[in-house]
This record gives sequence, C-alpha cells and structure tokens, in this order.
Amino acid sequence: MKKTTLLTTLFIVLFGMITNNSAYARKQKVLVFSKTLGFHHNSIKQGIAAIQKLGLENKFEVDTTTNSTYFNDKNLKQYASVIFLNTTGDVLNDEQQAAFEKYIKTGGGFVGIHSATDCEYNWPWYGNLVGAYFAGHPNQQEAVLNVTDRNHISTQHLPEQWKRKDEWYNFRNVSKGLNILIFADEKSYDAGKNKMGDYHPIAWYHEYDGGHAFYTGLGHTDESYTEPLFLGHLLGGIKYAMGRKK
Repeated sequence: MKKTTLLTTLFIVLFGMITNNSAYARKQKVLVFSKTLGFHHNSIKQGIAAIQKLGLENKFEVDTTTNSTYFNDKNLKQYASVIFLNTTGDVLNDEQQAAFEKYIKTGGGFVGIHSATDCEYNWPWYGNLVGAYFAGHPNQQEAVLNVTDRNHISTQHLPEQWKRKDEWYNFRNVSKGLNILIFADEKSYDAGKNKMGDYHPIAWYHEYDGGHAFYTGLGHTDESYTEPLFLGHLLGGIKYAMGRKK
C-alpha cells in the first residue's frame, strides 16, 4: 500500500513538472503581427527576418502573421508577447480587440515597433498601451538620441548619445506614467512642423492593465534590422515584454 502511494506521489510530481515545463515552453514564443491598412513599410520583410534570427539566437519561437483572426482567446494564450511590427490603420475588429485586451490583462506582453503608433486611433485602450499616437515626421535624417535610462535591458548596451539615421516620429496623446528610455534631441535635426520640443520621447516601457508594454519609434529603415545596436535594443524590449529578467 505504501509502495503504491509512493508511486502515485512520484507520478503526480513528475506530471506536474512536465506540465509546468510545457507551459514554460509555450510561453517562450512571440507573435509578430504586421498587418497594414495604411502606409506599408518595405522594411517589414527585413524586420520579420531579424526577429526570427533573434528568436533562434535567444531560444524563443517566432510566429508571424498579417491575419487578424489570430487575435482570439485560445490562440493568444500560447504567446509570451505580441509584436506589432510597423502596423498601420484599423487592424483589429471589436471582437479581436476584446481578445487582445483580455490577453494583456492576464499578463501578456506587447512590443510596438515604429508605426505601431500609427494604428487604432479610435481605440483609446490601445493608445494607452502603445503609449502615444503618431503625429507626423520630417524627412529621414541623422539625429542624436539621448539614452537617459541605461539600466533597462533594452538600453544597457547603448551609448549615452546615440547618433543614427531613421524616420523620426513626432507624437501626440503621450500617455502618463511611461518610463522613458530614449529622447530625441530636436536640436540635432529638423523635427518638422509637429516638433515636440525639449520633451521628445522616442522609446519607452511601462506596465499597463496587467501586462508589460515596450515601444520604440526606431525601425523605419531596412538598414535598422541589420544594425547591431538597434537589434540589441529591440531584443531587450522583446525580453522585457516576455517577462525575461535583465
């Protein structure tokens, strides 16, 4: 009788370990969503390839789609983070929006890249999640970025001043409570008619409605996705959203 009880206990423990490990394995997966109903960035192709490579190198799986029907309760459960890669326009319907809200509220992660702020203007919850909305941009040009928080996993490898070329977004409706990582120095470039002045955040993170959200305004150009400093920045943001520690 004692032997049977011991075997039963061992079975329960082993089953629990297998179950937990399976759950952990499922959580090491991200979904890259790149649907566009407005401007389509040619760099999406390069962005997908870069994230897939980061996944291989850092032991997380990468699924990709432009199909918004992926946003349902059953499917989203398998992902540690959802990445909006240069999405534009109204990309999710009401039912899909509700599923994504539920996903975040139950601890899901979100990463927004570049034009992730140029979509879902009529969905205030999303605006707060991504942290701001797009308000325009000048011509692509070099700018100096001030990396003011170098303790975060996405910025710890960056110089205090980072000079690079990209398409520099101006924003509106910037959410309160964001943890700003990088500011654009408007004195270093022509920020255009919608310039923001001394307070021009370009990358940030925050905890929002039960989940973790990271956004970077970088990532317009094809070249971004072969640039080691940017890729390290992006990888850190993905790890943060997935819940991986520093």
